[in-house]
Amino acid sequence: MIKRYFSGLKFGLLLQIAVGPMCLMVFNTAKNVGFLVALSLVLAIALVDAFYITLASIGVSKLLEKEKIKKIFKIIGSIVLMVFGINIILNVFGTNIIPGLNLRPTSANIFMQGLILTLSNPITIVFWGSVLTTKIIDDKLKKKELVIFSVGLVSATLLFLTAVAILGTILSSFIPNNISNILNVIVGALIIFFGIKMLIKKDKN
Repeated sequence: MIKRYFSGLKFGLLLQIAVGPMCLMVFNTAKNVGFLVALSLVLAIALVDAFYITLASIGVSKLLEKEKIKKIFKIIGSIVLMVFGINIILNVFGTNIIPGLNLRPTSANIFMQGLILTLSNPITIVFWGSVLTTKIIDDKLKKKELVIFSVGLVSATLLFLTAVAILGTILSSFIPNNISNILNVIVGALIIFFGIKMLIKKDKN
């Protein structure tokens, strides 16, 4: 069973190499408001990953393979990412387009932002579904082994993003305010890019 856990951990870390919007959010949060607040964001992301992996393992991913349902979720997810990205950029200039996010950043509201942003892309369930299906076929995983493998996947999310949070916290001491503002704009722009990319990306048949 330990072997299955480390198999999931290694596979999960490999997947984390593809830096996504939430990785950027963790770095940005750690840089701006510190490690502990960023850690709450990491926990939110890992929680949603665990939730989506669970749904994928019980077959919900099949529902989201239907074209109409997938399109609806892609549009919603893209809009959420773009709005958050725009909000990050506008925050640099002292403006906020999302009323609930003009609060002082705390672990609680950053955790909620993490949940909303990560949940905004339920197509991830299809991704996890394909990952788990492949591993079940290739490695002939039994139900208990699948659970242990999935725990390894979630552990990879926690481990990698915690490292990103530590890096962001360390670099915050060396980054001047004007450079920090430029980085915030870049992070916001990249999150908008991820939202647009998700919206216009054509699915493979």
